[in-house]
Amino acid sequence: MGDTQLKQANAEHAKGGESRTHATPAPAVTRAAAVLNALAESESGRLTLSDLARGLGIPKSSTSNLLQALEDAELISRQGADYALGVKLVELGAAYLSRRDEVREFYRFCEQAPTLRGETVRIAMLDGDNVIYLARYEGHPAVRLTSNIGDKMPVSVCAVGKALVARLHDHDIAQLYPDALKLPAMTPKSLATGKAFKAEILKVRAQGYAFEDEESTLGVVCLGMAVPTRGAHGPSLGVSVTALKATFSDVQRDAMVGELRELTRALGNPMG
Repeated sequence: MGDTQLKQANAEHAKGGESRTHATPAPAVTRAAAVLNALAESESGRLTLSDLARGLGIPKSSTSNLLQALEDAELISRQGADYALGVKLVELGAAYLSRRDEVREFYRFCEQAPTLRGETVRIAMLDGDNVIYLARYEGHPAVRLTSNIGDKMPVSVCAVGKALVARLHDHDIAQLYPDALKLPAMTPKSLATGKAFKAEILKVRAQGYAFEDEESTLGVVCLGMAVPTRGAHGPSLGVSVTALKATFSDVQRDAMVGELRELTRALGNPMG
């Protein structure tokens, strides 16, 4: 996985000529980003110098210099013969999140909401055909199998992803999700095709919220809504709340839906 990520990141360099220089004015920065992405996507979270050099397609000596610079900046750390992501990335991520009014308002609201304060609630951002989770309120320790901050999830298997896509234009949805498109499966209940996903989107629009029924994690259900936004191309932020299916009830659903609506309105206008 690391090799593939690095090779994709450096594909532009391999073409040569002036177009390469124009497209990639700072190859070292691009390679550094490729290293960080490869480490993030590695199953073990670690890669060796040889792994990284092979993926970058440059000599070990050059790769070693790059890794040393990243280590000096605390963006990566050395663990024996392996390299892993560094603590500085946590600080940078926290700084990014702390400056988003929506994230601060999200935590404030969850702490005071009668129902949501006892649940696991998350705020996510749309990123192509995935969502990225920006914050997670821990009100229900029993639901820890769900996504954490920084995780990516295909839109078709999560309630917040469905809610965000439902606010896009029909034309865009048709282009992104043709009927025959095969969708990623995380459980036997995951939606399988673009056609099934588009049918689900119609349900989301009709009921005003998205429902995920064990489609990303068996035994867990989830409700999701998009944050209302102005503009022609739909929302970028959404919220979701998870619950254990074994204890989920219509009364709990109605309470969650009501508070999610209040939360999305608050996030859509954080200044009140």
